[in-house]
Amino acid sequence: MTSSPGAAIDWDLAARLGSRLAPPAPDVPAAQVAETVTALRSDAARSTGLVADFTGLVAPAHAAPVLVVDRPRWIEANTQSFAVMMEPFLARLAERSAEGGIQPPAVVRRATTAVGSRVTGAELGVLLGFLSGKVLGQFDPFAPAEVAPDGRLLLVAPNVWQVAEDIGARHADFRLWVCLHEETHRVQFTAVPWLREHLRGQVDALAGTLDPTSVLEDGLSRVVDAVRNGARGSLVDMLGSPEQREIVDRVTGVMSLLEGHADVVMDGVGPSVIPTVRRIRKAFEQRRDGLGFLDRLVRRMIGLDAKMAQYRDGAAFVRHVVDRVGMEEFNAVWASPDHLPSKAEIADPAAWVARVHG
Repeated sequence: MTSSPGAAIDWDLAARLGSRLAPPAPDVPAAQVAETVTALRSDAARSTGLVADFTGLVAPAHAAPVLVVDRPRWIEANTQSFAVMMEPFLARLAERSAEGGIQPPAVVRRATTAVGSRVTGAELGVLLGFLSGKVLGQFDPFAPAEVAPDGRLLLVAPNVWQVAEDIGARHADFRLWVCLHEETHRVQFTAVPWLREHLRGQVDALAGTLDPTSVLEDGLSRVVDAVRNGARGSLVDMLGSPEQREIVDRVTGVMSLLEGHADVVMDGVGPSVIPTVRRIRKAFEQRRDGLGFLDRLVRRMIGLDAKMAQYRDGAAFVRHVVDRVGMEEFNAVWASPDHLPSKAEIADPAAWVARVHG
């Protein structure tokens, strides 16, 4: 991956800095590393059938590769995906600049002249370095088309191994537990082919609402004021306009559905194939609750707290609907974008049932 001389973000710097800031890999013998990698691939493949049996969703064969990666490779993959996601915004930024519509303050102009894309590249690198030690797995729907046209599933081997150690879980059970959740995401996106383009369309719509001038001029002051006044939420919540927050709410509804659905599958399938699943779930939740103040603050600012809420709210939505109408009727949610729940319907599943099923 290379960055062009005039790029707004130095993607190469982001990947290099993120890799340097990533936590060191666990001190594990090479044979155990190889065993973990092989087992994760096998557990992911096994999970495909388990997910299909439970949900009724069937993914096309060989769609979206499963990649077992280390932390630097996860950072590199996410830098590639960020570049894809940022294309609409950077195109808008370039258009506004060419039209003379962007007049940032003098201090911003001087900083941009001095360091330019390296600042944004460094910021992204710091973020990815922090996250690289936290993520167990991730379905990446925004992978470059030439790399993975259907998306790709990333399983971060050192993190899976380390968390299993930290919570005292059986490694074989914990690996399969993680794979069930992440493989559900792979099945969601490959069995529902319009889903990736729908999310990409929401990203494009968000880019169309962004005013680079406003972000440059008063974005930082709005963040400072919000934090000073005790605001909760991510930077998007603090910076977004009403129109942007409306789009973000739509995306939140979709992401809550996807995360909650995966959690329901994990909990539904787990007891039949993972002997220690209840202990794993309890230990995992306790570990999440035991985070220090700084870690909690960073997670809140970048939106990870909101992601945890998506798991809980989305799972409650899925369970309510499945209990009410059954899994087959719940699967109407995948029929078209119009059937996706809104953020409000995630909190009120009966409203979704009434709208879709009458």
